Amino acid sequence: MLEKLAEKSLNAMGWEIDNHWPLDLDQCVMIAAPHTSNWDALYARLALKAMGVNVRITIKDSYMKFPFGPFVRAMGGIGIDRRPKVEGEQRLSMVEVMSNLFKDHPKLVMLVTPEGTRAKQEQWKTGFYHVATNAGVPIALAYMDYAKKKTGVGKIVYPTGDYEKDMAEIMDFYAQIHAKFPESFSVDQRYYVE
Repeated sequence: MLEKLAEKSLNAMGWEIDNHWPLDLDQCVMIAAPHTSNWDALYARLALKAMGVNVRITIKDSYMKFPFGPFVRAMGGIGIDRRPKVEGEQRLSMVEVMSNLFKDHPKLVMLVTPEGTRAKQEQWKTGFYHVATNAGVPIALAYMDYAKKKTGVGKIVYPTGDYEKDMAEIMDFYAQIHAKFPESFSVDQRYYVE
């Protein structure tokens, strides 16, 4: 019911859904780009809902408590606590903590925005790649193309372990996408070759 409503809402706004989502995919890191407008989140959420993909977002564990906790959980929030379990132990990195979530959640689509901001970034945060590699899961490429009015998941990338090659493949995909504000979007220039 909600899936059909989401699809009809997107269609009414003139958007088309691009669905390259494998039905048997239970776990992945999903990156969403470009991120130049607050509208991006609306179109992406509607497309993913229409496709039946339930994404989760990581957030500091303290936000999972009252009064924000119920709302954050309803929005797909999953708490991150990097504090050592035993005093004197070293604190885990964000990549380690996020990778470990895949052990505890057999169905987990972890959404990240590697640009980290709506301002133009010529170097993306690449932790998503390391999380996917450590967890042994693929990377789903979600997007919003404002020129074509198309949104959804355009490709699934299975990391090969060749970091440079895999990142170049991801950047090549996003270089073809048109942001709402193109002047505020760049693929990671370290890995993109025209």
